[in-house]
Amino acid sequence: MEENVNDNTELQEEPDIFYGGYKERMEAIQALLHLNENFDIIHRQIIIGGKRASMFAVNGFLTGDVSEKVVEFFYTIQEQEMPKEYSGFVDRYAPYMSIITIEDQNKFVQQLLSGITCILIEGYQQIIGFDFRKYPSRSVDEPEKDKVLRGSRDGFIEALVPNAALVRRRIRDVNLVFQILSVGKSSKTDVAVVYMKNRVKKEALKEVLNRIKSIKVDSLTLNKESLAEELFQRSWYNPFPRFKYSERPDTTAACLLEGSIVVMVDNSPAAMILPTSLFSILEDANEYYFPPITGTYLRLTRMMTSIVALYITPILLLLLQNPQWVPSALSFIEIKDPINVPPIIQLLILEFAIDGLKMASINTPNMLTTPLSIVAGIVFGDYTVSSGWFNAEIMLYMSFVAVANYTQSNMELGYALKFFRILLLILTAWFNLAGFIIGSVILVLALLFNPVLVGKGYLYPLLPFNGTQLLKRFFRVSLPYSEKHGGNC
Repeated sequence: MEENVNDNTELQEEPDIFYGGYKERMEAIQALLHLNENFDIIHRQIIIGGKRASMFAVNGFLTGDVSEKVVEFFYTIQEQEMPKEYSGFVDRYAPYMSIITIEDQNKFVQQLLSGITCILIEGYQQIIGFDFRKYPSRSVDEPEKDKVLRGSRDGFIEALVPNAALVRRRIRDVNLVFQILSVGKSSKTDVAVVYMKNRVKKEALKEVLNRIKSIKVDSLTLNKESLAEELFQRSWYNPFPRFKYSERPDTTAACLLEGSIVVMVDNSPAAMILPTSLFSILEDANEYYFPPITGTYLRLTRMMTSIVALYITPILLLLLQNPQWVPSALSFIEIKDPINVPPIIQLLILEFAIDGLKMASINTPNMLTTPLSIVAGIVFGDYTVSSGWFNAEIMLYMSFVAVANYTQSNMELGYALKFFRILLLILTAWFNLAGFIIGSVILVLALLFNPVLVGKGYLYPLLPFNGTQLLKRFFRVSLPYSEKHGGNC
């Protein structure tokens, strides 16, 4: 019996709010919006020039000052002054800047639920929309994960319009285009595709737009991540990121000037930058806020630190299993104290323990972060070594790995390196030198065959080879992201 009720509900047609007189249309809107059940949808009946009118708005998006002044002005319109045509009313009595004419029921629902104030006036077929909305949002503070020592201190927030303004403030060019799309049957999430019309590759732009328009989902529940998974059905076995994200307006603007495509999703503070390559993901804003020689030093240091963090523990394990390979000059790396737990077990436990501490710090109240960090440092420092569970040398190397993971801002890349470090450890423990070589080959293959949505390849400019661009990926030059440098597109 319940199944039949559900089937009848699905087959029931929605009322048409653009059919009939004022009373019939009001009843259709009331049934469509469930006004008797929704407490946050405002419905107010007013008189404009002797005609009945109804105003609809979402309470959380409505700014009172401007809307009250507009309604107050409507009350001053006399009956004999009221135009017979909708266009005459808009031209004469709707001087507000952001006006939308609504002639479609789906557009009415989308505009109203996105914050537009809609007014239905008796005698007019169209519905007039006023953009009085103001989204709840935080201030444009610097992103926590993408900080710079010198430079801009603003960052994207969860509202699309302020984010567009932050980019537009940096690029005052008529060729900067914000193309808005709607994704999701229920959520109807606003997605903006941003590009420089005179610099973007047309084929890449067409591919991105077609993929977004072809997405068939009910909602973008996790905003940018949901969109990324719909754009590119990634393989679970390759953890390397296929998109570059940035919460910095300056970085986003610089990539746009290079010819990249930026995808912004409403409710997300991160911009998705396309095309993506490993070298572009490794870049950091700090490199461009210092002179070229300092920027080059920072870039090379971060690259070398990431490589060392990837290989330091697998190489240590390999040398511990083959002490005859250790030269006399490096004899100090050998473990002098008794080994109660096999080194591979110690390393794997510490790999998981570091992530456990990260998750604990995220969920720890701010007032307790410092004392708990001190307790964790003491427990995992002295006590674990003195208890015999871990050796001091292994704790030292894993401490370096834990700190080195923060040298680059891309969290997905950090975890990809972590997964391959664990794979190298396991293969080295099982197959010794052969396992170490096999793990390294798998790492190279994962980079080689990691596809990208648009662009020349994940390892560009190494593959396909472009010597000039490759040098610029290692050595910071004076004009970042300019036309002279060329782009990834």
